[in-house]
Amino acid sequence: MFRSHTVDLPRPSLKTSGYVVEIVSTVVFVIAVTVLFDLAIPRSLVDGHSMEPTFHGDDRLVVSRAHYLLGKPERGDIVVFNSLVPSEAERGIMLIKRVVGLPGEMVELRDQQVYVDGELLDEPYTKEACRISRCSDASWTLEVNEYFVMGDNRNNSRDSRRFGAVPLQKIVGRVIFRYFPLGSIGIIPN
Repeated sequence: MFRSHTVDLPRPSLKTSGYVVEIVSTVVFVIAVTVLFDLAIPRSLVDGHSMEPTFHGDDRLVVSRAHYLLGKPERGDIVVFNSLVPSEAERGIMLIKRVVGLPGEMVELRDQQVYVDGELLDEPYTKEACRISRCSDASWTLEVNEYFVMGDNRNNSRDSRRFGAVPLQKIVGRVIFRYFPLGSIGIIPN
């Protein structure tokens, strides 16, 4: 007769402390990367209709601070900047508009059209013709490091026509990418 001798060996235990440390380390890493990403490349939410048809309410955008570290805004860039209106309700709010006028230029509204240094500006991105009540004749001469910005929906935009030119130090960055809604994901050209 055959007898087997079995020795009951203790079962190896799972080292759960190793898994817990790994999970906590991963969570801390993800939080750190997210915070650094938000500092370097902030995200922005479109609220309102001032940039239609280019952007619509609830579009989510990525803004690049890096574009203006070595360069300056160019005509056609869509920029995000800190509100210039000092009211309590708008403190800390960022606005999104398109750069129309550059430092040293004269921006003029004449017959509901935009002219820069006397030349009619070609603006295929605007939603509709500007009404006289929103685009009455006026002109602005920009100083060094000042930018004239306007919404693409001229009849529904609070922009440089109301609050004046935007100083370069107020500009947060350039919109470079739309990541929501999913059907509109893509790079934003200037």
